[in-house]
Amino acid sequence: MKIAILETGAPPPGMEETFGRYGQMFEHLLGETAFDWSVIDVRTGALPQRPEEFDGYLITGSAAGVYDPEPWIAQTRTFLRETKGKAALVGVCFGHQLMAEAFGGEVIKSPKGWAIGLHHYEVMNHRPWMDSAQTIAAPASHQDQVVIQPPNTTLLAGSDFTPYGMLAYDDQPAISIQLHPEFDPAYAEALIRARRGIRYSEEMADEGLASLQMPNDRKRLSRWIGDFFKR
Repeated sequence: MKIAILETGAPPPGMEETFGRYGQMFEHLLGETAFDWSVIDVRTGALPQRPEEFDGYLITGSAAGVYDPEPWIAQTRTFLRETKGKAALVGVCFGHQLMAEAFGGEVIKSPKGWAIGLHHYEVMNHRPWMDSAQTIAAPASHQDQVVIQPPNTTLLAGSDFTPYGMLAYDDQPAISIQLHPEFDPAYAEALIRARRGIRYSEEMADEGLASLQMPNDRKRLSRWIGDFFKR
């Protein structure tokens, strides 16, 4: 399968050398030989000429908000709408939010504040590409949230903090998740340390760092995403 990773962001300065770009994180998570990968930095205005050029698209996280007036955000949103039903879509964090906004949902900067560290979601509904897990846990790093669920979607998983944490689209081959399964705990830890005292309070940072020592479901989510693409 030919899968294009649409990069909508990049690690903070100084971290890319150690941890790689977001596209590389996803290739490592899902298996570098499992798919025929291409990485497209959509922030440059680059997008496939036709949705059918690839079997699927994976939209990454970003420091941007879907409501920001950046031309590349509007262009990517339009491309996602044009891709509906023509290729599989998987959105992660910003990608989750951009898909929701593109297909009729709403995203805001949440008054709840930042979600960092390891977050747990309850699984409410299952799909054939999932196993029977009742909860999932993976690193989170977001302040924006989906607050209105898009039509023609099923809520798969969420939490009190992030009610619309994972969605499946019923009218197209598309899924999305707010968590970051591509974040190795070491990267998630480095990100918190870099933002400690700037974006996060000392207490919040300490809690986030401590949570990352707990077991996570990154491998499970990798299987889910991989099996979804293969189906």
